[in-house]
Amino acid sequence: MSIAIVKVDNNKQLMEFIDFPHELYKDDPNYVAELYIAAKELLSPKKNPYFKHSSVDTFLAYTKGKCVGRIAATVNNNYNKYHDSNVGYFGFFDCINDLEVARALLTIAEDHCKREKVDRILGPTNLTTNDTAGVLVDGYDSPPVVQMTYNKPYYKDLLEALGYSKEMDMYAYKIPTATVNQKALRLSKRIQERLESKGTTFRNIVLKDFDNEVKAIREIYKSAWEKNWGFVPPTDEEFDFIAEGLKMVINPKFTFAAEENGKMIGFAVGLPDINEILVNNRRGRLFPTAIFKLLFGKNKTKNLRIVLLGVVEEHRKAGIEAVFFANFIKAAQENNIGFGEASWVLENNQMMVKSAENLNGEKYKTYRIYSKNI
Repeated sequence: MSIAIVKVDNNKQLMEFIDFPHELYKDDPNYVAELYIAAKELLSPKKNPYFKHSSVDTFLAYTKGKCVGRIAATVNNNYNKYHDSNVGYFGFFDCINDLEVARALLTIAEDHCKREKVDRILGPTNLTTNDTAGVLVDGYDSPPVVQMTYNKPYYKDLLEALGYSKEMDMYAYKIPTATVNQKALRLSKRIQERLESKGTTFRNIVLKDFDNEVKAIREIYKSAWEKNWGFVPPTDEEFDFIAEGLKMVINPKFTFAAEENGKMIGFAVGLPDINEILVNNRRGRLFPTAIFKLLFGKNKTKNLRIVLLGVVEEHRKAGIEAVFFANFIKAAQENNIGFGEASWVLENNQMMVKSAENLNGEKYKTYRIYSKNI
């Protein structure tokens, strides 16, 4: 089979790049199309501040004139400086179940990284671990929640057949509100009372003061994740770009801040699972009608994703994380939320794993980052 690899260099090809998975998964009821406008902005050098320090190449694969796959390749210069490393990344990896198509796509990504003189490639990340990342390797029986990836089971087989091996697993924990561990909730309430008696206060994040809230969260995010595998601190512009993308779907009822002497020392953000609304929007377009379904439905979703949770180092192990989890459960119960998903949780983050398990959380999906020496 003859395979042609074409570099994306115009708007028509970019549209095909973004839309390719829609055809691939057209018969899969668990597939949720990524919003076209969000994907286009992520890949736009004019919109995404990532392109101020690193470049991205995107490619399409064709056989007999039909698109059969896509991939992106990048070397994150900030990541390599931060970690004193020499790695590149592939992302947006989707293809038919064909080893030679996968080989052609991954070879072009590897060649891109070799030209940048790196010696190892990791992925998939779209574009960094601050964005969506990982191949789903377990838990194919339900749709992904908001901003989580989805793929066919054969992706794992293709990558491993081409010499890729596990770099890191990330877990998604399902925490049902109806069967949550009540003992853990009672303990968390006592911890909150003890913390408040010593001057730590808890509140919801204020969307009317969004810019100042984002500034405080940004600094905690950088410090709280600095020792995590795969982390690279986003620039201020990158973080603001990410935050602006979340603003439309945030419900302040599911956002929390911990403060001491008026200064934020921890935060937690849950997102309504808008994929419940978008699962039938098979092309990822908001207009003309999906935008209204999203705006009117985002506060009526049945599920929630706990997407961000961080506490500055000197206040960790004081119980703030447990209080955040308990407050998520309380808010979920008050708003008829069936379950919260804590994701993603690094397999080596024992504190977060234990927190989820203490609440009767079920590890129900596993995502994997692969790597290969090149």
